[in-house]
Amino acid sequence: MNTIKNAGYRLLSTVGIFAVLLISACDTDFLNTEPLDSISSDATWADGPLSEAFIYNVYSFLGYGGFEEQMLASITDEAMFTHAGRNINTFTEGTESPANTGWMSPTYRWDVMYLAIRQANIAIQELPTSTFDNDELRDRLLGEAHFLRAYYYHQLARFYGGVPLIKTPYGLNEDYTIARSSWEETVNFIVEDLDKAAAMLEGKPETPGRTSRLAAQALKSRILLYAASDMHDAASFEAKSSTIAGYGNIDLLAYTGGDRTARWTAARDAAKAALDAGTGYKMGLTEPVSAEQGMQNYISLSMGGGSSVGDAAAAVELILQRTTTPLYTQESNWPLGPIHFGINNGPNGYHNWAGNTPIQQLVDDYEMMDGSSFDWSDSEMASAPFENRDPRFYATVMYDGAGWKPRPADVVGIEPYNEIQTGYYDDGNGGTINGVDTRESPIENWNGSRTHYYVRKFIDPDPALKDNQSNAQVVPWPFIRYTEVVLNYVEASLELGEEEEARNWLNQIRFRVGMPAVTASGNELMERYQNERRIELAYEEHRYHDARRWLIAAETQGDVIEVIDVRAKLRPGKQPHVPYKYDPEVYEYTYEVAENTENENRNWNDKMYFRAITRDEISRNPLLVQNPGF
Repeated sequence: MNTIKNAGYRLLSTVGIFAVLLISACDTDFLNTEPLDSISSDATWADGPLSEAFIYNVYSFLGYGGFEEQMLASITDEAMFTHAGRNINTFTEGTESPANTGWMSPTYRWDVMYLAIRQANIAIQELPTSTFDNDELRDRLLGEAHFLRAYYYHQLARFYGGVPLIKTPYGLNEDYTIARSSWEETVNFIVEDLDKAAAMLEGKPETPGRTSRLAAQALKSRILLYAASDMHDAASFEAKSSTIAGYGNIDLLAYTGGDRTARWTAARDAAKAALDAGTGYKMGLTEPVSAEQGMQNYISLSMGGGSSVGDAAAAVELILQRTTTPLYTQESNWPLGPIHFGINNGPNGYHNWAGNTPIQQLVDDYEMMDGSSFDWSDSEMASAPFENRDPRFYATVMYDGAGWKPRPADVVGIEPYNEIQTGYYDDGNGGTINGVDTRESPIENWNGSRTHYYVRKFIDPDPALKDNQSNAQVVPWPFIRYTEVVLNYVEASLELGEEEEARNWLNQIRFRVGMPAVTASGNELMERYQNERRIELAYEEHRYHDARRWLIAAETQGDVIEVIDVRAKLRPGKQPHVPYKYDPEVYEYTYEVAENTENENRNWNDKMYFRAITRDEISRNPLLVQNPGF
């Protein structure tokens, strides 16, 4: 709780400085009459643009969204972080403690979120009595403040459980100790804020990167889906885990009573309200598109409609996004400059850093084009594991032999064919050529993938954009997109036994990417849904939460990381390509799955269902109750 106290001393100084900078380009008269280092509270709430600037600062705590160098994907069964020494293994190996927490993003860290909440609380307190003459703007800003407070509380809730509910900004001499609210109270408060936001934002202008009525409805569907899940039903959770069963404050984590059917109904209804209010990208299809079109559709979705090689119409999919336009960077006070996703994650053979590389567990969960599961025991599949897969695989993962962009000038002599090289190849003279994108590459081998895959999703495929240039990426981060709401609706419908309705919406997602209809029912249908959600929302910060709320994290995150080893042996009578290129007519390829424990030896501990509240926070607020297992 230290940040709440510290923020009491900060008040408006930081925001004031930012607000002055924001309007300096358009209101020089103001700069002649006000000091440049601060703006008083009275001045802020008497001026519409300054009040708006204050709200932009509240947005700034969203940061880069999921576009960070270390992604949430790398503490799930989606990815492995390539570089050692980042304190990721402290969490994935189950050794986190209140005195030594694993890596945490500021987008959900306890102290940062409470600073954000304080800023939202200031706006919620001051806007109703603000004196600027624009009622429509006042209502919009107040609606945004309620949404942002709800969003930051929802971040805390899904990582920590029930949390202290601070509803007003503390003054300098107040008592900052406060107990955690129950899970039920926390959810109710978030929903209440979202309902207020939706009402205030109805009919208001919509700006990419700022919230809207639809965003409030969509976030409500998410938090109610979580609330209805097994992880937040005390009986289900305690039956699954002795650690949870022995915890004396289960109401902080789950409902201890009530009607689960009513909770699923509320989640379904909230999702349907958002579906009816929005429009997804190419939904409503009655049969699959071609595989080629399916891949392109998914690329367009991951680009948010913003790439020259995508479909601009895909922008309709985004309900709340982190934009990279100059206007929004200025408005939000997010760090200046574009997203460096390509540099952070692209292949080392393009002078990139290979940060969050896909692991074999994710790759294996992509279906075959006919809707069947991939199976290494099938000799035909095992001999060509990257052929005939779900089109989303090709739009998400770079693998050995995959086509990509032109190489940098200093690499093109080694690899002129614009293909990913993550394998090891027979040179025809008894030696081995190390792929240019491996950790044995002559190009920055320390940045090579340990899994022999790279992520493609969210990297603009436009060949004119070089991933290793800092101004290359203009891809929006999808905080909330329409398809997530569809999947929320599908899951709640399945839990309520409404299988036909669930299949209808699930198959619309599949048809858009060229995959056949799911016809399963019962447990099989639920499993197909869960895998569909895994694949469709890969790398979008959902898997971490989904695996926990479904109580399958022990199976998904407890496994040792698996990787692929690719070998190309020259076929009898064939001459090797010089330089090497992928060619099954010339080389015989073998693919072997191996375990990798170089950076981390993953182990599941049930305390990892929630993050630890740090020792410093507990010391500053003795009313805080620690999460189970810590």
